This record gives sequence, structure tokens and C-alpha cells, in this order.
Amino acid sequence: MKKAIISGCTGGIAMLLAGAALAATAGGMDFPQGTATPSETCGGCHKAIYREFAFGFGSDLHYQPTTIPQKEGEAIPMPAGVSATATAHAFAGAERYPVHAREAEEEGRSCNACHYPEPFAIPDINVVEMTKPKARGKEKEAVGITCASCHLTPEGKIRSAHAVTAPHQTVADPAIQTSAMCAYCHSMGKRAVGKQTQTFLEWREDFFKPGLGKQQCQDCHMPRTMRKVAEDFDNPERPVARHLWTGGRSQQRLASALSMVISQPTEGKPDLAFHLINIGAGHSVPTGSNRRAVYLNVTVLDRMGKPVATREWMFAPSYGPRPDDRKFLEEDKKRPDAVAASQADAQGPHEAIIRAGEERILTWTPALPSGDYTVKARLIYDLNRYNNRSFTDDQTDMNGATLVLKIKKS
Repeated sequence: MKKAIISGCTGGIAMLLAGAALAATAGGMDFPQGTATPSETCGGCHKAIYREFAFGFGSDLHYQPTTIPQKEGEAIPMPAGVSATATAHAFAGAERYPVHAREAEEEGRSCNACHYPEPFAIPDINVVEMTKPKARGKEKEAVGITCASCHLTPEGKIRSAHAVTAPHQTVADPAIQTSAMCAYCHSMGKRAVGKQTQTFLEWREDFFKPGLGKQQCQDCHMPRTMRKVAEDFDNPERPVARHLWTGGRSQQRLASALSMVISQPTEGKPDLAFHLINIGAGHSVPTGSNRRAVYLNVTVLDRMGKPVATREWMFAPSYGPRPDDRKFLEEDKKRPDAVAASQADAQGPHEAIIRAGEERILTWTPALPSGDYTVKARLIYDLNRYNNRSFTDDQTDMNGATLVLKIKKS
């Protein structure tokens, strides 16, 4: 990335604007680099959108351990006073991307189909099996996901929600405002309940089709605001999606994903029921990569505040179409994806992800004598469950619940 543009330098932006105007007079701006066109090229005109994409500006993204490298060993300096970090899309392809997928997966193989796609047509929203988009060459990986990754059509035009006059050829495509826009990269293959990388299919089959809601992915992850699309051009203010894609790094998204209630089904008994209700997400929780997890951590305290019993459950997508289980470890060794499959199975069985609209009830009867207690439960989101459980830098508290528990044994 060019430091002048990243830092908001007006000289760099003026040069880009002049270049865009020159391209317009020459018959239209084109994109010889295709989807590898650096996003700061677009940021010369679409300043607010680029600022959101590159800095998470105006969001609540706070994943501190991550940086975006400019060259090997050199991180781009972030502007002073910005209280957020870049979006996951802006980070995609960076060599220090938080999940370290290249080191942990198959012999450093790249995840280039989604992070570095060639221009694609938006798929039919009802397609049964979602195929991967065509990947661009490895030599064009360095820039990761760009504005052009989503907006550049196979015909070399820029797709937009509106018909506009611009230095580049633009085509209005209403599908860009639907979940179909996200389908290629956020679902793979056919629907397999509980499996990783099924987010679009989870939304369509569990949320949208049953009538739980009409929201598209963009309604939650790209909320609209009134503004110009390109600030220095003569175009009207209109509802424009914010390019934030708040998800697993966002406290706001996580806090609203699951509701939790603790109940004592029978008065005086130490029986506990934990109700986890997915009414805030339009897909399963957690969703996406099998690395993602949600922990339900429960502690029972006595009258003096001393912990006397604890229990924890983990909810996570399975690596494949079956539950993760240690009994498959020998079989995993014969697979082409042995490293990733073994990693999931080695962790052993866990709770399945909570589907849209589902109420999951977990029960526990701690061995407690008669007395007064306080039950405290927390939901914790983990970006990478394969880290040591004590590593908390990539964990976020989602929400919690408390119950006063009275036990009287006959």
C-alpha cells in the first residue's frame, strides 16, 4: 500500500484524481491489474469507503495483535487517534493474517480462491452447490482482497447498486445488495449442517427461507449511511453501505448474536439449565472457519464468593461434514488435507454450532450441598480455538448471565 494514501495525504489523492480525470477523457478508466488493483487506487475518489475498509473507521474492531505489512518486516503506520483497526477483508492476504493459515494448513498452501479471486458474476441466490471462484495467479496475491475483488465484473466494468456517471464504466447490479454477493466466498459446496464455511447456506436455509427474517448479509454487516459515494464529484447523497463487514472482531456483532438465560428447573435442587438462543444472527453461531469457537464458561460461587464448581462447553463448526472426533485420527493421515483434518479431530468432540432460530438447552447438576450460591455464566468468542486455551488475546466476551441459586436437600 502507498503510505501517502494510507495516511490521508491530499497530494497523493490529488494525483489519483487527476489520473482518473485523464482516463475519463481518454475514453474511460480501465483496470489492467484486474482484481489485483490496489484498493488505494479506488480510495483516491471513494475516500470515506476506503477509510472504513482500511481502518475499520467508525466501527468497533479491536483485534490488536494484527498488523498489515507494507513490505516484509515493515508494518503500515496507522494514523494517531483512530480507535479501531482494519477490516478482516483489508487484512486478507497479509502475511500476518491473524489465523496464520499458511503455516497451520497444508504445507503453506495459499487460500487464494476467496482471498484473491478473478472477476466473477454474482451467482444465483438459489444455486444448490456453491463452487469456488476462479483464483488469480500466485504472483498477484500480495494485495489480498481489494475493492475490485467484489466490484469488478468479468467484462471489466464496476458493478454498483446505482446507475452513475463515473471515470470508469459502471453497471447497476441490484444483486450486489443481496446475500448472493457474499455466497462464493462464504459458503463452499452443498449444505452440510454443522460444517465450516457454510455461512451463506446457513443464512438461506435456516434464516431466510423459513421466514425468520428478510435481512440480507449487508443489512447487518454493511449498515447504510447517507453520503456521497465519491466525495469530490457532483453526485447526490444517497444510502450507501458502510464497508466494515463487522463480524468476529466486533463486540457489537458478538453481543447481539446469542441470548442466554440460566434457570433452576426444580426449586431447591442443584439442577441447572442454560438456554442459548440464536435470535440475533442470521446464520449459525459461530460460523465460518472451523477455527472459530464460542465457549460457555460457568462458575458457581459460594456465599463468600469462592468458586466451588466450574464447567465449560465449546461450540465450533466441524472441519468436514461429520463431527470432529479423535477416532478418525488414523484415517486422517491418509487424507491430502491431513494437517487440517487431524488438527480438528485431535481436539475431539464438541458442541455443534447453534443454528439460526435455535434454542439450545444444556443441563448440568453440580455436586453442591445445601446453601446459597451464585451461578455466573459467560459466553466467550475465540478467533482460533487451536491456540492454547490460556491464550486470550484473540478472545472476546460476548455476554453473560447470573442466577442466585438456593439449594435445600431433603
